[in-house]
Amino acid sequence: MPTVLVTGANRGLGLEFTRQYLAEGYAVIAVCREPSSAQALQSAARGSKGALTVVAADVTDGASVRRAAADVTDGVDILINCAGVIGGRGQHLGSIDYEDWRQVLNVNLLGPARVCEAFLEHVARSSRRITVTITSGMGSLADNTSGGSIPYRTSKAAVNMLMRSAAIDLKSRGITCVVVNPGWVKTDMGGPNATLSPEESVSAMRRLIERLGPGDSGRFYNHDGREYPW
Repeated sequence: MPTVLVTGANRGLGLEFTRQYLAEGYAVIAVCREPSSAQALQSAARGSKGALTVVAADVTDGASVRRAAADVTDGVDILINCAGVIGGRGQHLGSIDYEDWRQVLNVNLLGPARVCEAFLEHVARSSRRITVTITSGMGSLADNTSGGSIPYRTSKAAVNMLMRSAAIDLKSRGITCVVVNPGWVKTDMGGPNATLSPEESVSAMRRLIERLGPGDSGRFYNHDGREYPW
């Protein structure tokens, strides 16, 4: 039974990844800050073919992430960095909230770095050795034609570079690292006017993940499998 680790697993895309992988019979390690209040996660496990383990960790706290990694003994075939925040909206040059920017970077950039480092050996000893970080089209330099949203855009552009470097650093260990744009999804972050449901976005991303291999490492993909401009 392959093992998938998902951060931010108690809501949004992370919760949907957890639901779908459990339904397919995977062992899912669901990482969230407060397992005791993650009732949706427990509901996702009922009647599924898979096995759910809920692990407490705050991706902004390195010690917390390392403790979580120490509690996990299995290899991790697929690691999905899904925890993320959008921060305050409408921040253009001249109206930046710097404390908010620090928090967005801490979650969206440093969080995936902490998780990848802490679980590196778990991924390395698995069969698939896949690391996926959920990014955004708003982190694409080529696709930025509207400006604004500076904290969120910069955090996603930075995590793209992080994972591009990780792909090079980890090539010798056979670990595949990619970033994926999930599309505009109807979550708390995406809002009700988004064009994709969580089910549609995650189903498409799972199809992409299923075919990933070493030749894909270091690439930026759209949820539908097309490469996305950096």
